Amino acid sequence: MMESDLTALDAARMCKALGHPARIGILRQLLREERCICGRIVEVLPLAQSTVSQHLKVLKDAGLISGEVEGPRTCYCADRQRLAALAAALSAMLSPCREEQR
Repeated sequence: MMESDLTALDAARMCKALGHPARIGILRQLLREERCICGRIVEVLPLAQSTVSQHLKVLKDAGLISGEVEGPRTCYCADRQRLAALAAALSAMLSPCREEQR
C-alpha cells in the first residue's frame, strides 16, 4: 500500500496519465500559471486544439488537473494537492533506492 493519501490504483492512474510527453508539457504549463485556458495551451505548445483537448481529458480523468467552465471556455489548473500526494507516494516507494545509493 502507498504511504500517502493515494491508493495504489490512484497513483498508477496518475503515472499512466503522465506517460505521454504532451501531457507532461501541458502539466508543466499549467504549473507555471495558476490558471490556463485551453486555447492558451495551444498557443504555447505545438499541438492541435483537438489533441490538447484529448490530453486534458486524460489528465483530468486521472485527477491531475481540474477544469471549470468560465463563459465559452473551460479553464484548467493543476491539482497541486493531488500532485503533492503523488510525489509523496513515489518518494516513499523509491526511498529504498536512495538508501542503497549511499
